Amino acid sequence: MLAGAGTWNAAADDSGPAVHRQDRMMEADGVSIDTSYFTAGSTGRRPAVLIGHGFGGSKDDVRAQAEQLARSGYAVLTWSARGFGKSGGNIGLNAPDREVADVSRLIDWLADRPEVELDAKGDPRVGITGASYGGAVSLLAAGHDKRVDAIAPQITYWNLADALFPDGVFKQLWAGIFVTTGGGCQKFEKRLCEMYERVAVSGMPDAAARALLTERSPSAVADRIEVPALIVQGQSDSLFPLGQADAMAKAISGNGARVAVDWIAGGHDGGDLEADRVHRRIGSWFDRYLKDDKGADTGPAFRVTRTGGIDSTDGATLVRGASSDTYPGLSNGTQSVALAGRTKAFRNPAGAGPPAISAVPGIGGGLAQLSSLGVGLSIDFPGQYARFDSAPLDAALSVTGSPAVQVDVKAGHGNAVLFGKVYDVFPDGKQQLLPSQLVAPFRITPDRQGKPVRLTLPAIDHRFDAGHRLRLVLAATDLGYASPAEPTTYTVTPAGPLSVPTAPALKTAPATLPWWTWGLPAAAVVVIAALLLLTARRRTATPAPDPASADVPLQITGLAKKYAKSADRYAVKDLSFRVEKGQVLGLLGPNGAGKTTTLRMLMGLITPDDGEIRVFGQAIRPGAPVLSRVGSFVEGAGFLPHLSGRANLELYWQATGRPAEDAHMEEALEIAGLGDALARAVRTYSQGMRQRLAIAQAMLGMPDLLILDEPTNGLDPPQIREMRDVMIRYAAGGRTVIVSSHLLSEVEQSCTHLVVMDRGRLVQAGPVAEITGSGDMLLVTTAQEVPEPLVEKIAALAGIGSAVRTDDGPGLLVRLDGATASGLITELVRLDVPLTGVGPHRRLEDAFLTLISGGSA
Repeated sequence: MLAGAGTWNAAADDSGPAVHRQDRMMEADGVSIDTSYFTAGSTGRRPAVLIGHGFGGSKDDVRAQAEQLARSGYAVLTWSARGFGKSGGNIGLNAPDREVADVSRLIDWLADRPEVELDAKGDPRVGITGASYGGAVSLLAAGHDKRVDAIAPQITYWNLADALFPDGVFKQLWAGIFVTTGGGCQKFEKRLCEMYERVAVSGMPDAAARALLTERSPSAVADRIEVPALIVQGQSDSLFPLGQADAMAKAISGNGARVAVDWIAGGHDGGDLEADRVHRRIGSWFDRYLKDDKGADTGPAFRVTRTGGIDSTDGATLVRGASSDTYPGLSNGTQSVALAGRTKAFRNPAGAGPPAISAVPGIGGGLAQLSSLGVGLSIDFPGQYARFDSAPLDAALSVTGSPAVQVDVKAGHGNAVLFGKVYDVFPDGKQQLLPSQLVAPFRITPDRQGKPVRLTLPAIDHRFDAGHRLRLVLAATDLGYASPAEPTTYTVTPAGPLSVPTAPALKTAPATLPWWTWGLPAAAVVVIAALLLLTARRRTATPAPDPASADVPLQITGLAKKYAKSADRYAVKDLSFRVEKGQVLGLLGPNGAGKTTTLRMLMGLITPDDGEIRVFGQAIRPGAPVLSRVGSFVEGAGFLPHLSGRANLELYWQATGRPAEDAHMEEALEIAGLGDALARAVRTYSQGMRQRLAIAQAMLGMPDLLILDEPTNGLDPPQIREMRDVMIRYAAGGRTVIVSSHLLSEVEQSCTHLVVMDRGRLVQAGPVAEITGSGDMLLVTTAQEVPEPLVEKIAALAGIGSAVRTDDGPGLLVRLDGATASGLITELVRLDVPLTGVGPHRRLEDAFLTLISGGSA
C-alpha cells in the first residue's frame, strides 16, 4: 500500500514548456520511499517513464533526464531506492521482495494518475531506465511485472555474482568500493553484510554467496524479460564489463524481444559516458515503443564508440560510432593469431604482493578512452607473469569482442589463479598499452590442470596497427582481485593460437567533413584566406630558436598576463629576468604578486598575453618539445598508497611512454635521499617523505630546469632542512632550480639568486647576498663581548639609530641613522671597542619587506 503527500514545484527554461515536479514521500510496507513526479505541457494522457539512480546516489542524480523526458511528453517518476537519499530501509541489492516490489508499487501509483496513458485498468504504459543499480532494477522489474513495456538499462549487471566473483575469483577492490559507497556494511540487509564480510575475510566466494547474489540478479528472471531493451554498456568498465551486456542481449533477444546494444566510451572506471547522446537515444527508444511512433529513429542494432584523434581546437578526444544491422556478439568473425613461446614458469608471490595493475576504479577510464591514441597504464612485475607474443602484424587488425586462447596450466599446489590480458605492443617493443585497461581472472582447479583449458579474455574494441604485435600476458596477481596468499609456482604452455573476433560487418562512420567541402564555391576563397592567416599567425606565434641563448635555462622578456575578463588588470606585467645554469633561484612575492601565474606560463599551462619565455633558446608554448627538459613539482603529486615509492615512480615514468633508461631513476633517487623507504608502501610515508618522493618524480629524466612550487609546505624544521639539501644537490651538477616559497629563511639559505615580485611586476633580481646586503644595518664583530654600558654609549652616538648585542657570539648589530660606516668605525676605535670586523647585515626578511613596501623594513 502506498500513501503520502507532496508539494508541487515548477521549472521552466527556453527549451520547452514548464516542468511541474511533485515531491512525495510514499510508504511501502512501512518503509518511506522519496519520489519526484515530473510532467509538462498539455493535460492529455501520456506514457510514463521510471528512472532509477546509480548505487550510492539518489533521485536527484537523474532530475535533468527526468525533466528532459517530461518536456518530450512523458510522465516521469524518479525515486531514491531503499537506503539511499531520504528513503528509509536497508539496502537489499534489488531484492525481489524489496526494491523490485517498490517499483511495482510505483507503477500502481502511476496507474491511478489521470494524465498517464493506460493499456488496461491498473496497467499504465510505462518504460524504465537507469544506470548501474538503476539499470539492474529496470531489468528485474521487467521480469517481475508484466506491465513494463520497454526498458533501457545502462552500464549494469546481468548476474551480480558473476560480476563480483568472476570465475570464482573475488573482485575485492570493487566489492569494497561497492560497500563503502553504500554507506558501510551496516547500511545493507543483514544477510548481505554477513556475506560480504565472510568473503572479504576468506578472499574466496563460497556457494552461499554466489546463490545470494544470483537470486537478486536479472539473470534469475531471464526467461521472463520479453520487452524491447536498449542495452547501453561501457567499454571502460572493470566492474560490469561488456560480457554482462552480451549475456543480457542474448537472453532477451532469445525471448523474442527487440534488442539493441550500444557500447559507450566510458563506464564505471571513468571516461566519457556520452550522456547527451545516450539520453537522446533512450528518448527515441521510448518514442518508438511507448508512444508507438514508427518514425522514431531507434538507431542500429549494434553501435560502438571509437576514439579517432584529438580535436586541435580544445584538446578533446574525438569519437566516432561504428555500427552494424545485427548484434555480432563477442566471437564474430574470429581470426587466429599465432603466439611464440614455450612453457613459462612464474611465481605467485607470498601474500600476493606486489599486485600487478590493470584497471584502477575511477582512473582507468580516462586512459582506456585514449588507448587508441597510444596512452596506457599497467604494470606486471618481473617473475610474476608469463608472456607470449605474436609476430608483427602485416596489416592492421580491428578486434571487437573477446579474444580467447587455449593453454595448459599447472600449479605447484592447489588452484591456479591467473589474470589474462592482451596488450598492444608497439614496433619498438618497449611501449605497450592495455586496451580499455581490462583483465580477466581465471580460477583453474586441480582437476582442470595439465590439459588444455580455454580462457576467454576481456571483450574490447581496439585497432592493432600494422607492425604492432599482440601480447598475451597471464599474471599471478592483480590489484583489483584477491589472489592466493600462499606462494607457489605456475607453469603455462600455449595449446593453440590466440583467437580474436573481428566483427566484419561493423562499419565505422566517416569523419564529419569540414563545411567548406560542401559549401558554395565562394567559400573556398574564405577558406584559403583563413589558412593563410592561420599560417601567418603560426609563424608569429612560434618564434624561431635563439642560438645565442641556447645554453640559458630561462630567459623571460616583457611577460604580461591579464586577469580573465579584464581589459586592463594584470596578474603579471612587464616581467623580465634571466636565470643561468647552476643557480637556485628563489621566486618571492606576497600573495597576488603573480608568482603562480608566472610558473604556469613557464610550464606551458597557460599562454602569455604579451612577451615571451624561452627555455634554452626555445619559445615556450603549450606542448612545446623543450618542456621535456623541464621538471615540475606543483601542489604535490598523487601516489597509489599501496605501492612502494619505487613502484610509484616506475609507474609514473612508464605512463610517459619514454624509454626506461631515460628516467635516470637511480641518480634522481640518490639526490632525493629516500634510502630504504623506497621499498615501503607510500601509505607508511611521513609528509616529508611524500614531498621528497614527489620531488624525485619531478627529477625523473634529470631535467635541466626544475621548478618547485612551495616544496616545504607542511614540513617540520628537520624535513625542511632535508628538502633544502635536496635542492642544493640537484643544482650542484650544473642544473637549474627555481623555487617559489613563503619561507624566507629557507630561501636565504638554499637559493643563490632571487627574483622579487609585487603586484605582477619585478621589484628586484640578483644574487641573494647583493639583495640582503644593501641595507643600513651593520654587523660589528668583536674579540670579546661588549659590556652593556658601552653598548648604550654606542647607541647614543650621533647618527646611530640603535645598537644591540648579537645572540650568536660577541658582536653588535648597529643601525645607521645618518652616520656612515667609516664614521662608525672611527667612533668605535675611540671608545676602545675590540673590533675584528664591520660589514653590512640584513636578513632576507628585512630586504623583502623593504622591497615590497617601497621603504625601510
